[in-house]
Amino acid sequence: MHGLSPLQSGSTLEALTQATIILILAVAIILANLIVVATYLNFKGPHEVINYYLLSLAVADLLCGLFIVPLSVYPAFYGHWVYGDVVCRLVGYLEVTLWSISVYTFMWISVDRYLAVRKPLRYETIQTKTRCQCWMAFTWISAAMLCCPPLLGYNKAIYDNDTHICMLEWGNMAAYSATLAILVLGPSVISIVYNYGYIFTMMRKVRSGAPIHDKEYATALAENLANPSHCMSFALVFSFWVSWGPYMGLRIYELIMDEPYENHLIQFGAVWLGILNSFWKIIIMTSMSQQFRLLVRLLFLTICCKTKGRLQAELIGLDPDD
Repeated sequence: MHGLSPLQSGSTLEALTQATIILILAVAIILANLIVVATYLNFKGPHEVINYYLLSLAVADLLCGLFIVPLSVYPAFYGHWVYGDVVCRLVGYLEVTLWSISVYTFMWISVDRYLAVRKPLRYETIQTKTRCQCWMAFTWISAAMLCCPPLLGYNKAIYDNDTHICMLEWGNMAAYSATLAILVLGPSVISIVYNYGYIFTMMRKVRSGAPIHDKEYATALAENLANPSHCMSFALVFSFWVSWGPYMGLRIYELIMDEPYENHLIQFGAVWLGILNSFWKIIIMTSMSQQFRLLVRLLFLTICCKTKGRLQAELIGLDPDD
């Protein structure tokens, strides 16, 4: 799908602005998620299980920042896709796969938080490091396989001149598209709503002073609910759906009205607001998790001076080389 260059169309300023926004977004996503990945990999001590899920999210966002976002900078300025049909199809495949991985990972995070509240005395036995890693491996493999038919040539990718990104054309695979949406969104949305509903119900119950007869369970539950990771994980899930909400709304509108939404600036904003979610996570984690802030501080102290990094690890009770 080819368009006119900015000089020919008389929209140089708009094209330059959009290209600059995409470039800044690419740099921000890459740097933010490199910090998250390096932070968790740098620390070799005991991790909370949720950290492995957060690492998976960061890797997915990093891949988006490396292989999807930068490829839209040049087309945004010149108005056409220059990398060929194969790359366009690969980009479209990666978009759907990484988005599915994020949705599934949020589901596992909600399950992990639910188990921490539902079974606080057995949580560490149920949610082990090995089990978590197995679930993450299963998530990546299953998402890659579920989304692979377009990659095998069963449908094509189209460059969208409004959003400057390649997207898979799902219209000629309606049955498969509906099945994929059900398999990805169905269990994920149901799990997230139920699990966080239970968590916040228990929070309200504990704060109201409702009697719990098992004192050992009550103590473990109160300590677990004090963990800020419950609210942080919910904020991550909420920001994800808020970021992608406008894009989903546009797609639903087009489906109902059976016609494309003509305002190209709205189309551009909806898609890139969703992709911007790949940057928000580090802001939420930094603001809501003291542990993450300490690990980031440890990372930079280790980079600047390994001795200082070791000293800081000792001061906060964490050893990066354990």
